[in-house]
Parts: sequence; structure tokens; C-alpha cells
Amino acid sequence: MTTVSGATYAPDPVPAPVVAPGEFVFAAIGLNHGHIYGMSTGLLGAGATLKWVYDPDPAKVDAYRQRFPQARVARDEAEILDDDAVHLVAGAAVTSQRCALGLRVIAAGKDYFTDKAPLTTLEQLAAAREATARTGRKYAVYYSERIHVEAAVLAGQLVNRGAIGRVVQVMGLGPHRLSAAGRPDWFFVKEKYGGILCDIGSHNVEQMLYFTGSTDAEISHSTVGNFNHPQYPELDDFGELGLVLNSTATGYCRVDWFTPDGLRTWGDGRTFILGTDGYLELRKYVNVATDSDSGPGHVFLVDGTGEHHLVAAGQVGYPYFGQLILDCLHRTENAMTQEHAFKAAELSVRAQLQARVIRHVAHR
Repeated sequence: MTTVSGATYAPDPVPAPVVAPGEFVFAAIGLNHGHIYGMSTGLLGAGATLKWVYDPDPAKVDAYRQRFPQARVARDEAEILDDDAVHLVAGAAVTSQRCALGLRVIAAGKDYFTDKAPLTTLEQLAAAREATARTGRKYAVYYSERIHVEAAVLAGQLVNRGAIGRVVQVMGLGPHRLSAAGRPDWFFVKEKYGGILCDIGSHNVEQMLYFTGSTDAEISHSTVGNFNHPQYPELDDFGELGLVLNSTATGYCRVDWFTPDGLRTWGDGRTFILGTDGYLELRKYVNVATDSDSGPGHVFLVDGTGEHHLVAAGQVGYPYFGQLILDCLHRTENAMTQEHAFKAAELSVRAQLQARVIRHVAHR
């Protein structure tokens, strides 16, 4: 697993094939974000067959094929969309272009799997909702900080088993390392990346909905700011939001680009889930200031019987990918409902749009 940058985060697969080779074929279009590697790895681990790759930038295609040499290079996007053998297209395009790609994929009669954030505007959301409702095709979203993190998978299992009772609050902390020199120009243009709450905030909004079993929420507050990157005036380097969910639980998240260089991974992502009978803490990527060999995937459960430290890494896998494949084949919704994926995106976009902007002034 790569730990230096969240953009290249791609967990090692825990093989759990649900189909035979060739039974479910996918292609990759749009390689603008490194999450395409995690998306592809997850699908391959669940038994999918990778047939094609396309991006207008040959360097991106070459890099992708170094990791996945089985992918054939398409002449253009149309060669993939016209291939009846392809069931699903995975894409990590520039964030503001992800919806347009998805609409083309759906129009071609295929399911779509996009990196988060899946879209950047409410107009795009309306178009995506209309297309999926009209065609029955899927617009699946790679909310990786839950579906591709074993600590989060285990936490979901514990919550669903009633280990902490009814969930009262979910609090997510999503610090990331900026690594600005390695970021493309579009990453610093708000119209293209959508803003920090739209972007990495969507991970946490999705988790608030999921862990509380909610289908909607009211945004109680949202804030963004640029505290320490004046050279990138359109970058939000800090954001926070609060939700009151329709399950009566509440949610809060803080996301930022302030991971210090001394941390051995790209971000000390944590989630705290408070229940009526106990609580969970997820230390997803690192157990800070402990043995460097301890790795990721720590879940701390405190309940009526005591204190429990569970290590999820290598134990529970990533069932989302197999469920997604079977959902595409059988037209079911076991991996994630379409409305859940869209609701997380909607709340993230709305929080970004109504956020109070903090104008930081350095003290002399």
C-alpha cells in the first residue's frame, strides 16, 4: 500500500472473486486522479476483467499500463463506449468533468463508477439523477474512505450488529497531505475541483449517512478557509460541516490539507462513532506514535464489557467491489443504493455552496 499521498492510495487487494474471468468486463477512462488505481485494484480483486484504458494524455496511459499491463489502449473514448463486451466504465476525470463522462457512459448503455467527488454542481446532480432514473443504469461512487478501508468496513459490521447500540453521532477527521508540487493545475481551481467540502468532505458525509442509517440531513453549519496557502487563492485548505440527520443523529467533520511532513502516511484519518451503549474510534491509516510496523486498520471499541482493540487490516477485505459487480449483473442495490450515493454528493455540494468563508489575516 502506498502511504505517502492520499492521491495514490490503493490498498493491497484482499482477493474475493465473485465472477469468473471474462464474466464482468470493465474499462478505465479518465486518469486525472490516482484513485483510478484503487478503483481498478478493487474491481480486479473481486474478479472483474480489465479490457481497455483511455486518456488523452499518453503519459497517464503508460503509467496506468505499468500497473495494469493487461489493459488495451483504446484509440479514443468511443472505442470503449461502442464495445458491447464492457459492462462498466471506471473513471477519475477532472472533478468537474466526471458527471459529463458519466452521462456519456450511461447513454452508451453501460454502468459508471466514478471517483469522489462524483460531481461539483447541483445542475450536474439533477442531470445524473435524471439519467439513472430514466435508464436504470448505475452511477456508482468510490467513497474510498469507507468502502476501501478495512477499519471502516469492520466498524460498519459492528454498528449493524448493534455493538454500540443506536448511533447518536458520527465525527470524522480527514486531514490530507497537500504535496502541492505533485498536484495538477486543475486541483487549485475551485470551479474544477469543487471546493474542499464538495471534494474530500464527501467521504465524511457519506459515512455520516451510512453509519447512522440516514437517508437525508439538514446542514447545521459549514465553513471553509484558506489559512496558509496564499499562493493558491482558490484552494480551501480547511473545511468543516455539521449535519442533523433524519435518523435524529448528528454528524460533524473537519477536513484539511495540513498533514505535517513528520507523519509517516498521507493523513491521520479518524472516525468516531458514538452510540447509546458504547463507542468506536477508527484510526484508519496509522496508529500515530506507535511501532511503525503496526500498520493501518485500527478499531477501538469501548462497550459495557470493557475496552477492545481490533486490528482490521487483512481481516475483513473490501466487499463493496464484489457487491457492485453483482449489482451490475443482477440490477440490484446491495453495494450502495443510488440515492445514497447521490445524497452524499448533494449534501457535500450544498454545504460547499452555503459555507461561511474565513478570510485569514496573518498576525504581525
